[in-house]
Amino acid sequence: MRVFVTGAAGFIGKATTAALIANGHQVLGLARSDANAEALQKMGAEVHRGSLEDLDSLRKGAKETDGTIHLAFIHDFSKFAENSQIDKRAIEAMGDVLEGTDKPFIVTSGTGLIAPNVMITEEMRRDTSPRIPRVSEQAGLAYAKRGVRAMAMRLPQVHGAEGKAGLITHLVEVARQKGAAAYIGDGSQRWAAGHRLDVARLYRLALEKGAVEGIYHAVGEEGVPMRQIVDVIGRALNVPVVSIKPEEAGDYFGPFAMFAGLDMPASSALTQQWLRWKPKEIGLIADIGQPNYFAR
Repeated sequence: MRVFVTGAAGFIGKATTAALIANGHQVLGLARSDANAEALQKMGAEVHRGSLEDLDSLRKGAKETDGTIHLAFIHDFSKFAENSQIDKRAIEAMGDVLEGTDKPFIVTSGTGLIAPNVMITEEMRRDTSPRIPRVSEQAGLAYAKRGVRAMAMRLPQVHGAEGKAGLITHLVEVARQKGAAAYIGDGSQRWAAGHRLDVARLYRLALEKGAVEGIYHAVGEEGVPMRQIVDVIGRALNVPVVSIKPEEAGDYFGPFAMFAGLDMPASSALTQQWLRWKPKEIGLIADIGQPNYFAR
């Protein structure tokens, strides 16, 4: 299968591109820079120049391939609502040209911001509240009724090998700036996690075997307590670990405060059953606790 992948040269995209190529697929990777194009070429992928805001490039990439995996997102939380609209327009541009083709179309979502303080499962639908500006899941799955094998991949905190770990990467940057690693309250909030190599395998399996309107969870660990995560960050940066009150979160975390205090556990039991996928890589705490994981 020839697959169009946005974000193909990114943290998760590189692993997904490699997994696809290793299993006999061809990858047409979206590249917005010369560096991204060079990285894709070295991996054996075809290069498709463009960006999330170049809708014609997205339409062309989706139309000319056998399936599409949408991984790209602009991770600037100070402009989260604006970037969420860019994402929505990108999904609609690709979805429109896929209408009536029955081609696979996987959009990327998250396991958080679905329901508070409960274990999230694949059967739970995402809240359509205007408080949550990112609507990639709703926008993508809408094409299931328009002749597209539309699916949503919900990501937890993805870690693995390059010093990144989803939202945890932002916790590290804030801790560097503030000179202290903080958690809210008693730090019992849980964040689901997954290794990027496990995640990449799941994208490939969903592309090959996923069902129309399938929602899949790339979760290797259901809920890692925030206190454990922040303890590792404190040791890695050699800064004190502190507890802050919920009302102090805005001052400490800035735009990232909307995520920092959330309890976001999630299960992948159904995903493992449906797609015969089983996480096998190193866990979050062991991984980010390795020497120099967050070294610049």
